[in-house]
Amino acid sequence: MNALQEILDNLDANAPMTLEEIIRTEVSEWLASEERKLMQVGKRYYRVKNGVLDRRRQTIGDEGRLVEASNLADNRIPHGFVRKLVDQKTGYLLSRPFVAKTEDKAYQELLDGYFDKAFRRMLQNLGKDAINCGKAWLQVYYNETGKLSFMRLPPEECLPLWRDSAHTELAAFIRVYDVETYIAKTKRMVRRVQFWDESGVKLFEDDGVLKLIDETSHFSYIDGEAVKPMNWERLPFICFKYNDEEQPLIDLIKQQVDDYDRRKSDNANNLEDLPNSIYVVKNYSGTGGGEFRKNISRYRVAFVDGDGGVDTITLEIDTDAYKNHMDETRKNIYEFGRGVDTQRQEVGTASGVALKFLYADLDMDMSGMESEFQAALEQLLWFVDTHIANTAGTDYSNQDVEFIFNRDIIISETEAVTNAKNSVGVISSRTIVANHPWVADTDEELKQMDEEKSEAEVYGGLPEEGERTGGEA
Repeated sequence: MNALQEILDNLDANAPMTLEEIIRTEVSEWLASEERKLMQVGKRYYRVKNGVLDRRRQTIGDEGRLVEASNLADNRIPHGFVRKLVDQKTGYLLSRPFVAKTEDKAYQELLDGYFDKAFRRMLQNLGKDAINCGKAWLQVYYNETGKLSFMRLPPEECLPLWRDSAHTELAAFIRVYDVETYIAKTKRMVRRVQFWDESGVKLFEDDGVLKLIDETSHFSYIDGEAVKPMNWERLPFICFKYNDEEQPLIDLIKQQVDDYDRRKSDNANNLEDLPNSIYVVKNYSGTGGGEFRKNISRYRVAFVDGDGGVDTITLEIDTDAYKNHMDETRKNIYEFGRGVDTQRQEVGTASGVALKFLYADLDMDMSGMESEFQAALEQLLWFVDTHIANTAGTDYSNQDVEFIFNRDIIISETEAVTNAKNSVGVISSRTIVANHPWVADTDEELKQMDEEKSEAEVYGGLPEEGERTGGEA
């Protein structure tokens, strides 16, 4: 999408558009866009509100037309593949605390204060948004007490106007959202539109005509008794992408999930309808083609000419074909969704290299997402550094900061403990401790080891086997 300024600059002088008209056009296109619809579908499937729930079982009615069946089984069974894959990916990459690491101790303490537990929890939710919607959004703002804060925004409300084709720098930002309000004595939803650019924020209300209701700066600060408006040099919105293409997971596996849901529901319908065999009544005619087909599909009765009598036709289900199709579809969901099917037999028995191979697709997918999130955190760091410089007078912008994600990798604990034991004397104790499966905090564990070592030196070590530690018997 072109930057708003380019749109303004390229307008035909004979057909000028106001800023309000441009915003309204952009918002209308966004609300109807396939990108936004896909975001909504992704969030819906994450809640296991799959498309199969909208399906109605139909049969052939009069004149061969499809009509809704009211007397046949109508099972609609959704499956939570999307939820499982999204949670698996965010758990793999973001469940363990990430670290913003720097060599300056004072700077490190400040960073730990901003990237605290609350932020880490928010980062996990941003991960879910990014996978469900292709990208997630974080807003930087000051709360009522003047503390630098971060807020997660619904992606379907956010319309970025980028300066570049790589989508790394914002020229303007539009947020569209609905709020409940009272008009006279009636409660109704009113659409609000925020327009952010380098000059400040404009708030519009859209009731068919876009009306400006407020105009302000990005933030303000109190200088004595005066309130001074201020604007960031950058727009205070950070985009966290799932991948470089900004393509959500649902776009990759929706067809496979829908097929799995349909087949499972159809099979459940057939099993439920199985006792209702088709009756063939001989020596009776007089029905038209449409009514004949309706009798077969709706009432499971067929009237035909011939010798008198009643026969039944039993429905047969090819269980092998059904099972093979379902197994293949399930395999494709995890293959194209780049996840791990924990119901695979190999997962419970694999170890070492085999286990890493099973997690290879998931690891590769999360490597791409990790790169995107690191780039987003670096943009967020600019606001943190700017805030520190403005409030504390210390410029840390030239300090190197490394964002480290500790992936929650499934390992064989027995192998890991054995390898750690065999590495003593070969590599540093810190590296061994950091890779031990029972250690959650490397620094805390090393501190505890030093304390135990000091105690052992003071008290002469632990008592030998058979040595009594109490008084004489």
